[in-house]
Amino acid sequence: MLSGLLSLFVVVVGYLAGSVCSAVIVSRIFSLPDPRITGSQNPGATNVLRLAGKKYAAIVLLADVLKGLLPVLLAQLLGAGPITLSFTCLAAVMGHMYPIFFGFRGGKGVATAMGAFLGLHFMLGVLVIATWLLVANFLRYSSLASIVSMVMAPWYALFIPNGLLMFPPLFFIALFILYKHRDNITRLIDRQEPKIQFSRSSLREEISATLLEEEKEQELEQAQITTAPPPSLPAEPASTAKAEVKKVRKKPTAGKTTTPKVPKKTTDKASKTSADKTSKKSSSKTAKKPS
Repeated sequence: MLSGLLSLFVVVVGYLAGSVCSAVIVSRIFSLPDPRITGSQNPGATNVLRLAGKKYAAIVLLADVLKGLLPVLLAQLLGAGPITLSFTCLAAVMGHMYPIFFGFRGGKGVATAMGAFLGLHFMLGVLVIATWLLVANFLRYSSLASIVSMVMAPWYALFIPNGLLMFPPLFFIALFILYKHRDNITRLIDRQEPKIQFSRSSLREEISATLLEEEKEQELEQAQITTAPPPSLPAEPASTAKAEVKKVRKKPTAGKTTTPKVPKKTTDKASKTSADKTSKKSSSKTAKKPS
């Protein structure tokens, strides 16, 4: 059994571990949108799944589970009793909901509570996780699965050793998680809560998308084949073209200058016009002389 100070120390460690908001840290490391101001504004694995995808959501989920599991395991290693262990679970969940390092704006605490229950008693954690999976599988509501599994947790604890001593802290965990899911409860009542999709449907969608892409590629290839221009005739070699050009051109002979030939008709006309002009000039001169 731990002394009072060590019990308080373990509880404080649980709260500080829960205050490490893994969703915000992962978003900052990988340059993702801040889950506190985007999406559902809940820094948890579900919101990261919607914002960034499965890989980053899995990292956040694992970190949230570990920060609930590790403080409880530490308390067990130090020899804590069932009351201290259960309050350590409560402290880790409260740290996730109201983290001191992130302005007391945290998530809903479901994954952290599951990790804490696994550390508290393995069968308790298994029962809670199995309840979540069953409800999520049949009803397809993540929020409803979280609510049902967390509400059932303190009642499951009655079937494990010292469960009655653990009941009050676990009951408060269920109450706080219900309070955090108040908006989800109103959407469930109004039938406006979005459902979750499992891997089967996503695999079918991916397969159909790939098949459609392959069909489009085949259609494009066929269209390119039908609209392709006919093959062009082979070009004549340059040597034959040069030879033909040489045949057409005639080289001038050396030492001879070629003079352009003037047609005979034009020369006769030019001589007649010059003779007429000279006769007119001579007649005009004779007319000017006095008799």
